[in-house]
Order: sequence, then C-alpha cells, then structure tokens
Amino acid sequence: MFFASPVIRRSAFNASHQADLALQRFLQASQHAAAKTAGYTATSTEDATTLSVDVPGLAREQLQLRIEDHQVHLSSVEGAPRQVQRSWELPHAIDATASSAKLENGVLTLVLAQRKPVDTSVQLSIQ
Repeated sequence: MFFASPVIRRSAFNASHQADLALQRFLQASQHAAAKTAGYTATSTEDATTLSVDVPGLAREQLQLRIEDHQVHLSSVEGAPRQVQRSWELPHAIDATASSAKLENGVLTLVLAQRKPVDTSVQLSIQ
C-alpha cells in the first residue's frame, strides 16, 4: 500500500489547481476575444442590459429591431449596403416601452430595460 506524504499531496493538489486556473483564464480570454470579434459588447445592471453593436456604413433607416419577450433581433433591410442579422437572448424579459436604441458613428446602442413583474393579485372584500 502506498502512503503519500502531505507534502506530495499538497504539491499534486497545487499543480492540479494551477492547471484549473490556467484553463479558466484561457476560456475567459477566448470568450472575451469571441465577443470582441463578433462586433458587439454587452453589459448588465439590475434594471437593464446594454448592447453596443458595430454596424458601420448603415443608417437607422436600414436597420430593423424586433423584441420578443427575452429576445432581441437585429437585421438590415433589403437593399442595405451590407447585410446584418443577429439575435440575442437575455436572461430577463424586455420592457420595450422603457427601452431605447441610438445609432451614432456606426455603433448601435440598445438599452434594454428589464420588465418588472406585474402584480396581478386582487383583494376581495369580505361580506
């Protein structure tokens, strides 16, 4: 039977732990690079999610936005100088009336407000 000393176990654990940390750093860098090359950035707060999408060469008249519950769909119209078709699914339902979209210098900024749950409870009076 083999008994490892605590020093050997600790160094084996440290090597494994270091490998795990290296893998986590690699995966985070890959995800960050993928988001960068995809041409958009996303940030979230408690109240809203902000998407900044690179759409150089397109005017606001050449873009269409559609919001469906948790999803946002962006596409360019027929005849636009370049074709864009992207969709995002957010972790929260979107309140379209409280959301906004702004196109400036080839960057479309979407501020997508989180839909607040509606209280549908009714109080009945007792007779």
